[in-house]
Amino acid sequence: MEKIIKGKAFVLGDNIDTDQIIPAEHLVYSLSDPEESKMYGKFALSGVPLIKSGLPDGSKAFIAGDNTESEFSIIIAGSNFGCGSSREHAPFALEKAGVKAIAAESYARIFYRNAVDGGFVIPYESTKKLIDKIKTGDEVEINLNTNHLKNITTGEEFNLNPLGDVLPIIEAGNIFEYARINEMI
Repeated sequence: MEKIIKGKAFVLGDNIDTDQIIPAEHLVYSLSDPEESKMYGKFALSGVPLIKSGLPDGSKAFIAGDNTESEFSIIIAGSNFGCGSSREHAPFALEKAGVKAIAAESYARIFYRNAVDGGFVIPYESTKKLIDKIKTGDEVEINLNTNHLKNITTGEEFNLNPLGDVLPIIEAGNIFEYARINEMI
C-alpha cells in the first residue's frame, strides 16, 4: 500500500451527496464486469454542477470527454461528503475514476464505512476547512505515516485526523481481507 499519495486535487463544496457522486441513471452497469465497471468512473461526479469544481467559471470537469479516468486523484471537500443514499456505488465510482484519497471536513457515516469496508478510497478528515486553501488542479500529497496533506503548488501543509482503527482495514485492502488476515473468517 502506498504511504504517500500524490496527485492533482479536485475541490468540492459541502453536502456532496451520492446522487452527485454517481447519479442513479448510471447504476445500470455491472460492478463485477471489468469493462462495464469502467462506466462508473466515466460518470463519477457527473451530478456535480461544474461551478462546484473550485474554479470561478466552473470550466473544469472531473472527467474530460469520453475518458473513464480523471486526471484528479485526490478530492478535497467540505462537510458531510457522501450524504444521501447508502449506495456503495459512490466510493466504487470514485475508485474507478482513479481517486485514491479524499480529504473532507466530515463524511456521511455510511459513505465513510462503504469507502473503508470496500477498500475503494481513503477517507481522511481534515482538521480545518481546506476548500478555501486548495484549488482544483493544485498538486497535493497525502502522507499516511504523518497524517499530513501538503499542497505542493503553494507549499502549505495541513494536518489530517489520524485514520485510527480503520487504518488496518485500509492496509489490508478491504474489510473481508482484514477479517481473513485476523482469522475472523
